[in-house]
Amino acid sequence: MSNEKYTEEQVKLARYAKALSHPVRVQIMEILASQSCCYSGDIADDLPIARSTLSQHLNELKEAGLIQGEFTPPKIKYCRKKENWDEAKALLSAFFSKE
Repeated sequence: MSNEKYTEEQVKLARYAKALSHPVRVQIMEILASQSCCYSGDIADDLPIARSTLSQHLNELKEAGLIQGEFTPPKIKYCRKKENWDEAKALLSAFFSKE
């Protein structure tokens, strides 16, 4: 995909939407929204998926910039990346408010 045909906002909106396009990732974001941060092991306890699958979903959210991870062996703590979460909300809101 050549980005020169799209605005920066369109590219960002598509990236955030792609990251949120799976119910597990939506559920992860809901878990992180309900608390300041969460360890990946705690998230795994709340979801009926393998830890390796959880890791793939967390990586997708991290690559989109919606979450950030802090590695403190042997655990990884994840939090929402507030500025990008706020940007995603604004972009999605503006997109859905268009007539």
